[in-house]
Amino acid sequence: MSAGSAHVVLEDGLVLPARSVAAPGTALGEMVFTTGMTGYQEAVTDPSYLGQILCFTAPMIGNYGTGPGTTESGRVWPDAVIMTRATDEPGAAGPIGWCTWLGERGVVAVDDCDTRRLVRRLRDGGAMRGGVSTQLDPEDLIARVRTHPPLDGRDLAAEAAGAERTLGEDGPLVVAIDCGMKESIARGLLGAGCRLSVVPAGTTAAQVLDRGPDGVFVSNGPGDPAAVEPVIEAVRGLVGKVPLFGICLGHQMLGHALGLSTEKLPFGHRGANHPVRRTEDGGVEITVQNHGYAVRADRLPDGIEVTRTSLFDGSVEGLAVPELRAWSVQYHPEARPGPHDARYLFARFVGSLG
Repeated sequence: MSAGSAHVVLEDGLVLPARSVAAPGTALGEMVFTTGMTGYQEAVTDPSYLGQILCFTAPMIGNYGTGPGTTESGRVWPDAVIMTRATDEPGAAGPIGWCTWLGERGVVAVDDCDTRRLVRRLRDGGAMRGGVSTQLDPEDLIARVRTHPPLDGRDLAAEAAGAERTLGEDGPLVVAIDCGMKESIARGLLGAGCRLSVVPAGTTAAQVLDRGPDGVFVSNGPGDPAAVEPVIEAVRGLVGKVPLFGICLGHQMLGHALGLSTEKLPFGHRGANHPVRRTEDGGVEITVQNHGYAVRADRLPDGIEVTRTSLFDGSVEGLAVPELRAWSVQYHPEARPGPHDARYLFARFVGSLG
């Protein structure tokens, strides 16, 4: 391969040429795409992308630079980044160019790739394993991809969780189970007026209750929700004992704890423009989403309500069990790329804690 050249492949044999714009190397993972036009630095620092390769569908990425105020964690999580056109200039977000920032962190990233063809293949064929390499020829890369473990069946929450920590000084105490929690989620909860005791995935229900919480929050995170058994077990032991709110993976953890199941979506929901209908009043919220699995609601035990549904595909976007003071949403109320439709949810949760 010539200097600066790269290849992007899928397990079904698709090969696309590309140009290296950051660190050299080879990356393997589940190939996913996001339709968000902005928030590229926030996206790649979201722990929910652990185990995946992220393709941006917007035609230009990086055009407002990078800076310290727009990260969701302390590292980049996707195994590689794919773009149509990447820019590397400073801008409103900060003084460091996007490609330079990725390269300094050792991220394999490419542009000059036919992302439209790649995304159409994923939309038609469903989620697939993929690879990006500046080192291997396409045949060797495809062979590596086909032996890479799929995301299904993998519990990645403990790997994505941060360190135990305490935040805030006033208000009701919320214990947050960190499965890969974004920093803006912590800011959203604190801004709603609570104190936070953040504990990593794997913390038991008894250990959570020993902290004397007024409420429990279960965060977003990566991997197959059905495989995150320690968190499911913890949520099962907490429901009915303390008010509980979950988002994204936390929503799926609540579903499993209540006896529901999850299913793999064909190509997931990732973007800043997903309409969700509220059953309580018929209102529609424009939401930010980042998930590849959904809760199934083909059978609902007594007392469980579906509170929100996707207007894209009808999938479950919210659950509530009023008698047990537990509820959840699939989308991200802390992410507000323009519409602020969902930002009330943290205040509603903290306000319910009395």
